[in-house]
Amino acid sequence: MSNLNRQLILAEYPESEFSESTFEWRESEIPEPKEGEFLVRNLFLSLDPAMRLWASSVDSYTKRIEIGDVMRGFTVGRVVSSKHKDFKEGDIVQGLDGWQDYGISNGINYNENGIQDTWNIKNIVDAGLPISSALSVLGHTALPAYYGLLNMAQMKEGQTVLVSGAAGACGSICGQLAKIKGCRAVGIAGGPEKCKLLVEKYGYDAAIDYKSEDLFEAIAKACPNGVDIFFDNVGGDTLNAALANINVGARILICGAISQYTQYAQEEVPGPSNYVALLTKRARMEGFIILDQYPEHRAKMESDMINWLKAGKIEFCDEIVQGLENAPKVINKLFRGENKGKLTIQIADKTEIERAIKAI
Repeated sequence: MSNLNRQLILAEYPESEFSESTFEWRESEIPEPKEGEFLVRNLFLSLDPAMRLWASSVDSYTKRIEIGDVMRGFTVGRVVSSKHKDFKEGDIVQGLDGWQDYGISNGINYNENGIQDTWNIKNIVDAGLPISSALSVLGHTALPAYYGLLNMAQMKEGQTVLVSGAAGACGSICGQLAKIKGCRAVGIAGGPEKCKLLVEKYGYDAAIDYKSEDLFEAIAKACPNGVDIFFDNVGGDTLNAALANINVGARILICGAISQYTQYAQEEVPGPSNYVALLTKRARMEGFIILDQYPEHRAKMESDMINWLKAGKIEFCDEIVQGLENAPKVINKLFRGENKGKLTIQIADKTEIERAIKAI
């Protein structure tokens, strides 16, 4: 462990993808927590498509990151010093502590609305699951699949569920939850390797390769009885093609729109041109941010997901890259469709992580 806090600072707002000039490397003193705060030694850092929205020159669902601030990011870490009644030294926590070795938290930073954003994850350790899974199959990237399909869409047996970005951290869980609930699952992904993964590992009934197939025709063929639920992580042309194939009363869940994130601050980003289908099919389209529901639904979601994991009903894939310094080099894999599962940075070395877990 270093006596310095290594940090990646947002140096400029990117025009499209992130670049080398987007971030600045900084080393500073390790901060001290004030009353009501605690200091976290970050062990793992999640890399997420939403980071491109946060690093835009305009606000999105949360305030933009200001130039000169530490890049925002979800982490798993160990509490090393605490002046907070709910968090003690040695706790392993999931939080929003940024692209750095150490972060200060008061536990309620999200969106500056007093919504809790830090959680003790001892239950994940007790279940024998890797602590990095708090950023993937048991975290903010996969739990939207649970909440969106089971709570918002009210998924029922026999329905057809279509998922875009289906090979990603969230999409891969969507198909498996659909199968657990007795639905037909159809996934959209890029390339034959990912499509094969959808069927053979994640249990999708059919896979559509958006890189080589006409989406309108492919969706109609894979969903001969129409689409009851569309879980969208992509937006753009994919959303338009899905809308052309929805059933009466369909539910369209907007979890992400990764195809448009690099254009977010530009006025010319188009909306769905096939939205009239919402009228003719009496359908509902709704966007959601899982952090809004996380405090209320987290315990039930985690409990169910842990049980399904233990029963072998859920498979997941974490792509872990070593070294905080590599975060700027690999984050664009998300926007190019090059990642395999959940993209995560391991900040601490293996020995430090093992010690942290054993000390709980």
